[in-house]
Parts: sequence; C-alpha cells; structure tokens
Amino acid sequence: MDAAPDDFRLGDYQLQELLAENSAVRTWLAEQVSVRRPVLVDQLLVDDASTRAAFLADVRAKASVDHPLIGSVYQAVADLNGCYFARERLRGAALGERIRKGDPLKPVVFAHVLRRIAEANLYLESRRLASLPLGLEDIHVDEHGVTRLTNLAVAGERTADQSPRDIVALGSALPSLVSPEAPGATRLLTLFGWLCGEGLERPLDWTQVREYASQIEAQLAKPASRARRKTSPWWIASAGGLLAAGVAAAFFLQSPKPAKVKTTPKPAAPETIAVKAGSYPTPDGLKQTLPAFETGAHEVTIGQYATFLDALAVLARDDRDKTFDDASQPADKAGHEPDDWANLFAAAKTNGVWQNRPVTLDTPVVGVDWWDAAAYCEWAQGRLPTQEEWFAALNASTDQPSALKPSNWLPITAETPDRTPNDLQGMAGSVAEWTNSLSVNPSNPMGEKLWVIIGGSYLRPANGALAREWVGDRGVRRPDVGFRVVK
Repeated sequence: MDAAPDDFRLGDYQLQELLAENSAVRTWLAEQVSVRRPVLVDQLLVDDASTRAAFLADVRAKASVDHPLIGSVYQAVADLNGCYFARERLRGAALGERIRKGDPLKPVVFAHVLRRIAEANLYLESRRLASLPLGLEDIHVDEHGVTRLTNLAVAGERTADQSPRDIVALGSALPSLVSPEAPGATRLLTLFGWLCGEGLERPLDWTQVREYASQIEAQLAKPASRARRKTSPWWIASAGGLLAAGVAAAFFLQSPKPAKVKTTPKPAAPETIAVKAGSYPTPDGLKQTLPAFETGAHEVTIGQYATFLDALAVLARDDRDKTFDDASQPADKAGHEPDDWANLFAAAKTNGVWQNRPVTLDTPVVGVDWWDAAAYCEWAQGRLPTQEEWFAALNASTDQPSALKPSNWLPITAETPDRTPNDLQGMAGSVAEWTNSLSVNPSNPMGEKLWVIIGGSYLRPANGALAREWVGDRGVRRPDVGFRVVK
C-alpha cells in the first residue's frame, strides 16, 4: 500500500503506511511517538455526527474486550481535528499471508492454533459480544505458535448465526494450510470437514471445536507409547448422535497402535469428582456460592507428570516448550522438571525408593513449584483450584472434614486410605497442594495476601484436611507439596 508523508501525524501517532481503505475508514500502520510503540490506527473518513457515533460505539465494544488472545484497543480520539483509534499491532504472520507464501503449519501447531481460536470465540460468546466475520487475515501466529486474533467486536447484540458462520468459514479455508503428508494431517483435515458440517447430524459449536482440537494436540504432542488411553477418547465415547459411526472410527484409527508391554494392572480409582453448583463453607468460615466444577479425585501422580514432561520435550523440538507456561512465570525459569526428578522418576519406574520412601508411578508427584503446577493444568485443559473450590469439594464429599485421618505418601489405588465416601483422596494427608488463591492469613489480618497451600501432608499432618499455609514465593518446592487439577 501507499507510504504516508514523513510529517503525516494524527495526534501522538506517526502514520507510516496505508494498509487498507474503504468508503468510511482508513487503516494505517503507525507508531505511537511518545512510547515508540508500533500500532494500527483506524481513521474515520466520513465524519458526520451519525457516522462518528456508530464508529465510536464499535470502538467502545472493542475496548470492552479483555482477553489475552484478542488484540487490545489503546486509545480513541474524537475532537475537532478528526476521529480515530489506535489498536495493537499483532505479531506473527496472518494465516492468509501463510497461504499466499505456501507456508503450511505442522498439524500439532495447527491443533494448538485452532484450540486458541475457539477459546477466544468462547469468550466473545460468553459476553454476548457481536463481532465481524472472522477471516484468515484476522488470525496471527508467530514463530513459537503463539496465536492472537484481531479484535472484531462491534456494537450491537450478538446473533445466533455468528458462531456457526465463523466455524464453517474456518473449516472451508484452513485445509490449504495443511501438508497432507504431515503426521496427523488426516485427523486434522477430518476435523476441518466437521467444521463444515460433513457427516454430522448437527453443527459443531466452539466448545466442541476446542475439545476436538485439544484431543488432536495432546495426541500429536505425546510419544506414541503414551498417546493412547486404555479406553476411547471422550469425543468418540460420547459421540452418540453427533458423528456418523464410520467417520468417527476413521478418525480414531489414525492414532498409533500401543506397544505390547507387560504391565501390572492398576486398581480402579476415579479420576474426577463432580461438585454441584451451590453454596459452600469457605476455609475462613464464610459461605460462597460456586458454579459446578470437576476436581481431580487425587493429586497428579508421578506417571501423569512424566507424560506432561514427555509432551514438552516433543514441543521443544520446535521451540514450543513454553506453550503452556503461565503469563506470570519468570523469564529465567528453565523448564518444569521437579526437584531431583531424574532420581524420583527412576525410582518410581522400578517401584523403588526415593529419599528413603517407596514410590511408584502412581504416587503423587512432589517437588513442583506453582508455575510447574499451573503449566501442567493448562496442558491438561484445566487449572489449579481456588482454596474455596478445594474446600467446597471436601465439604461436598464428607460431613466431617476434620475426621479424615491423614495418610502417608502412598500410591493412588482403590484401597488408598484418606478418602471420602465418594472417593476424593489425599485431602488430609499424602501431599499438601498448591491452589490458585491469594489470601490473608487470618492470624495476621493486617498482613499482605500470600499464596495458599492447602491440605495436610505426610510431613505436616497436623490439622489434616483443614490445614493451610501461606507463602510469598511461588517458586517454593518441597518433597511434600503437589497439586490436583480442576476443570
């Protein structure tokens, strides 16, 4: 497009290049001079009262969006000299540009990108924000796979046809960005067909797009020996009525066959416990109303955490091992291996001894800091619980939390002690657990808010399930602290 004159400015913005223009608006590549920040500036051309009002209404809608995957609005100006607004210039190449350059994405990266697109659109849906049609020029992916979307929010009521419109459009446009020969391409192309409605009795919604993309991402990120579960993935098991059986089977058969190895059968133990919406006591003696959620029935185990580290090792080949890192993680934190991981994992694999204690792959993982736990939860499509959620799950499971007897640091089995009547395990003992909560220690009500570690441990069994600790450093790692996942 045309370059702007060297002295062409709008307020604090030096206009550099005209990127797009229609009858009402020009979009400029620009720099915010005061902070030397690259931006995009949308300038209103037809500046009568009604057009300006509509333009600013759309800007207010965009400014109300607060989501890390969607571009931000920096400033809007409406004065005698004109009307315009500045917005974030997204990094990376737009998917449309990649198509023009013949630059396909690897299927594992593409699955991650599609999951992020779905998450951003679920945010817009949940807030009933109307949006312009989503196109490939609005989706930017940088060299690390970080995905950002143009802020397409506009004034007005969101209509029921907007999400199906964008889902079908993506399904039609994305296949040209996949190399058919790449591992995982077949299942990804099948998913794109589903986005278009092929073989479905009803169209996909953004929640289903996110979950299918997550399944593919997890499968392709893990080594073949760990990629398959003993049972079919939920998107096959629960597909009744959604997918034609032949299509579902064809998708499933793309997964690698598991290696034939001799293993000791693991006694049955539940993986999650459902907690109904309702009012629950908090650890501080109050009441809080919570929506329904699911919590891990037990803490994350050594074997489960090893699978996570395997996935990161695969992602590291493409410099994508920071994909699941929390935004607050220190830049100098290297990796997510727990303390003394090599020795702990080696002992667990052989049912051996670590720090004078027997361990197996089903023993809760320890030696993780808050950022390790948060990254695992993001990879597992969940998050750390708040202290209120943790305590609600406890109270929903037993009438007498204080009566639970702390257990030692033991493998998770159907016979594990320290369990509630509905099989919620390890709340009173085993390992204490990181939460996603900052709170004030009631014993120091004038003190600052600190991070909460909740539940008793085999090293600190006092107070059992009612135990709490407050720490200022999320980098703390201890041999009696682990975590569980909430969804």
